[in-house]
Amino acid sequence: MRREIPDTDDRHEVLRVITERTRDGSRPGERGDALRVALVIEGGGMRGTISAGMALALHEAGVADAFDAVYGASAGAITGAWLLSGTPEKLTGWAEPAYAKAMIRPVNFWRGRPVVDVRNLVEYLYCEVAPMDFDAVLAHPVEYHPLATDAHTGASTDLRPLLTGPVELRLALRASAALPFLAGPPVELGGRHFYDAGLAESIPYRTALAQGATHVLVLRSRTALTAGAPAGDGVVRPSYGARLVAATALRGYPKALHETYFARPSRLLEDDAFLERQDASVLSVRPALDAPQVGRLTRDGKSLRAALETGRAAIGRLLA
Repeated sequence: MRREIPDTDDRHEVLRVITERTRDGSRPGERGDALRVALVIEGGGMRGTISAGMALALHEAGVADAFDAVYGASAGAITGAWLLSGTPEKLTGWAEPAYAKAMIRPVNFWRGRPVVDVRNLVEYLYCEVAPMDFDAVLAHPVEYHPLATDAHTGASTDLRPLLTGPVELRLALRASAALPFLAGPPVELGGRHFYDAGLAESIPYRTALAQGATHVLVLRSRTALTAGAPAGDGVVRPSYGARLVAATALRGYPKALHETYFARPSRLLEDDAFLERQDASVLSVRPALDAPQVGRLTRDGKSLRAALETGRAAIGRLLA
């Protein structure tokens, strides 16, 4: 059931536009304004359950058609696809232990296989157990933009031009979430190789703005920044874990990819600072500081259900 969004004078500009489009029954591809409104979804492994709850709440409030494009990074790309799949209610699957166990497989470490098995998630679970309508995603009037990191240039890359069919869409979902070391080698798509979007752009609002978005709603999965404090020169030094990944999983790849990966913590600080300013054209929504803590590899059903509801509640506060 569509939820009435309060018509107040102190709304953020992004929320005002979404409110007016929803009230007027505006549909993607048939707008009465010249604006471009983008939904940006942060990933973070199973922490993406929080932003999935937010996306589900937008659907339940009846405002999803107010957007012209959806940009997703990693788990956020998967959530974006479900939102446009025709069955967005299946976003509740993020809170199902079976969903997590299909992707997070710690025992695989001892078998020499990816601990984060995105291939199994996309090619088996989303094809046979909980089918996603890939054709519906591709045909949806709201543009779908999954992001990934080019393994040879280190550049954040919009995979939309490579989405020529369901097979390519599934590859794009896998590429966007292909964490180095944890998820195995990069994914090949369109003759190129891609790693997880988070290496270059964890919160893809930059790409949305660069492609002409006039208004951006950002769904965050982090309750607070965890990138660490910068050094005296303002640069966050790579952690031991990051250096280990670079020396193993990324060994043999160009220096450009390593530089992008090592710059990730500093980039997160910059993103957080920008999004906290709540620019007139960008509205960022994040879970409450006291929200349940969910990690990238969390599989516990109770924790995941709490995370989903945390996301739902954050959107509820925004709209109310």
